[in-house]
Amino acid sequence: MFSHFLHIFSSVPQKRIKKVFYKIKHSELMFFIYVCVKKQMNYTTYLFDFDYTLADSSRGIVTCFRNVLNRHGYTRPTDNDIKRTIGKTLEESFSILSGVTDTRQLAEFKKEYIKEADTHMTVNTVLFLETKSVLAALKDSGARIGIISTKFRYRIKELLDQHFPEDFLDIIVGGEDVQTPKPSPEGLLLAIRQLHATKAETLYIGDSTVDAETAQKAGVDFAGITHGMTTAEELKKYPHKKIMSSLEELLEREPLPAAVSPRNISVRRIALLLLLFAAFAALFCLLILI
Repeated sequence: MFSHFLHIFSSVPQKRIKKVFYKIKHSELMFFIYVCVKKQMNYTTYLFDFDYTLADSSRGIVTCFRNVLNRHGYTRPTDNDIKRTIGKTLEESFSILSGVTDTRQLAEFKKEYIKEADTHMTVNTVLFLETKSVLAALKDSGARIGIISTKFRYRIKELLDQHFPEDFLDIIVGGEDVQTPKPSPEGLLLAIRQLHATKAETLYIGDSTVDAETAQKAGVDFAGITHGMTTAEELKKYPHKKIMSSLEELLEREPLPAAVSPRNISVRRIALLLLLFAAFAALFCLLILI
């Protein structure tokens, strides 16, 4: 086999070799660099927000907030007002919707909300149509997947257990697992540590500016999803890799830039390069054996 490679290598004119190595087209060099860089940019860990990212829980959330607010005489907030607070802590949301700032009163609202949620939340929460197939595809590819949410972990698990096998997700970080909620990066960084991942290989996916800010503070790449009340324009104000209308876009391959399009690359010259590299490798191995 080595002699075969050597024969091929020796049959290539020296002028041709020099031309290939010293006059390589810009597009070929860019293609080589692009492939190498893309290989390093593959994510191995996908961490998701929950509400309005993987699931639509707006009906349950509105019902719970409405019952608590009405009970205390706060009837002015609309359903959309309530929906726009999704992703914030319960205390923050109640303060926004009622104007109350007293911490004890807000804590009481929270207790009442949790009691309402025990009845109304899970039955009024549905996964988005593409959620199961996308998570399954990522899992099948060998990626680690998890959830970072202000929602209680047990509440998230209550719904997911209806759709996925036990331990399908690698990690769920809920509101009870952190000292400071999003946009603090605490939950996101906790998940990365526990999964023995790195920031560079992690992508965080969320629907709100709170999620975008969380990723920014954690130093993690962010992908926005427009399932919720936050517009693409609002999400684009933060560092992001992409803004999606569907989670299925996570599975799409990015097209090659025009400068490195295969149309701009000589197949014969690439084949010759590969042949030369193989010949050099064979020659190197032969010298070692000798």
